[in-house]
Amino acid sequence: MSEITALLDEEKEFDDMGSYNHSLVQGNLAHVIRKYSNLSAFIELSLDTSKLDKTQFADVNNELIPDVCAYPRSSIIDLDILVMQEMPELVIEVISPRQGAHGIVRKFQAYFALGICSCWLVDPTIAAVRVYHNNSHSQTFSSGELVDNITNSKFPVAEIFE
Repeated sequence: MSEITALLDEEKEFDDMGSYNHSLVQGNLAHVIRKYSNLSAFIELSLDTSKLDKTQFADVNNELIPDVCAYPRSSIIDLDILVMQEMPELVIEVISPRQGAHGIVRKFQAYFALGICSCWLVDPTIAAVRVYHNNSHSQTFSSGELVDNITNSKFPVAEIFE
């Protein structure tokens, strides 16, 4: 039975793997966040979910790992942190060829339950960013400036997809 579980976990991990466009957009997002905001971007940083109500989110493990997340501007620290207890201001998920938007939006509900107020769904295929805020409607940006009032940030959409 444990071999089957290990195989399913490995298959799920493979499904979540990125691609050329996924990786390029992740890097671009980190650059744009650093350049145009007072935030620091972190790629695939583990977030602690121990405070999450597992009855509502049974499919969530002990950690969630967003593609990109952002905290107030910071620098390298002496004692590294493997799993963040403090939640970021912003979480970004980039759709990869093996993912669907529905699963990511479901993941956003867990992020909101953890206290994260802004989540972005980035789709490299159509060069668009959909910004979700807890308990409000979402807004899609595909040109001009992406405005996130929660993080007080403005980003040129074109630079995310260059």
